[in-house]
Order: sequence, then structure tokens, then C-alpha cells
Amino acid sequence: MAVHAELTAITIDSADPRALAEFYRKVTGWDVAQADDDFVYLGQGPIGLAFQRVAGYRGPGWPDSAKHAHLDFKASDLEVAVKELLSAGATKPEFQPGEDQWTVLADPEGHLFCLTSA
Repeated sequence: MAVHAELTAITIDSADPRALAEFYRKVTGWDVAQADDDFVYLGQGPIGLAFQRVAGYRGPGWPDSAKHAHLDFKASDLEVAVKELLSAGATKPEFQPGEDQWTVLADPEGHLFCLTSA
């Protein structure tokens, strides 16, 4: 049985929702649609990204045997996108399992995401 619920947002726990939303605004180009001190929502489309404050939040490790969700993004020029995101505060972990098919990066709070060529 399927409920047929529509996915509207992916919410990411954060120590600083405004700063993390600003990083992902640079990644996606999406505008801030809603914000307060503890919550920021990006996007006007069918799916948005939201960031909520969690006291004492610490990002995941990588690699880590525990399962974590991550975001995948396509970029028209992978090399340029990686360079721009690194200059915006992302880090590139040493462990890169994509064999040049994708690049694993971590946002400024340690959430992992992948970039691949469009």
C-alpha cells in the first residue's frame, strides 16, 4: 500500500541554520523563502531545503560505518563547482569512493554531499 504523500522538503539539523542555509543558497541558487532564528527554508519549487537549529549539533564522520543521508547535486562543470564550493567553506574528504564519477564534499558543518557532472 502506498500513501502517495508528496515530498516537500529535506530538513537538515544544524548548529547555525542561517549560515548553513547561506552555504546551500550558493550551491543551489535558491532564495530564502522563510527564516527565523532557529529555522531557514530555501526554495520556491516542489522540493526545498530546510535547516533547523539543534543544540550541540555535531556533523557526521566520513567514512563512517553508520548510515547517513546525503544530498547529490549535478553541476555543468564539476571541476569549477568543486573549486567554488571549497572557497565557499566546503571541505573535500580524503576518502573519495566515486572513482572520478562524483566528488564527495562536506558542507561547513560536516554534512556530506556529492557533486557529479550534469
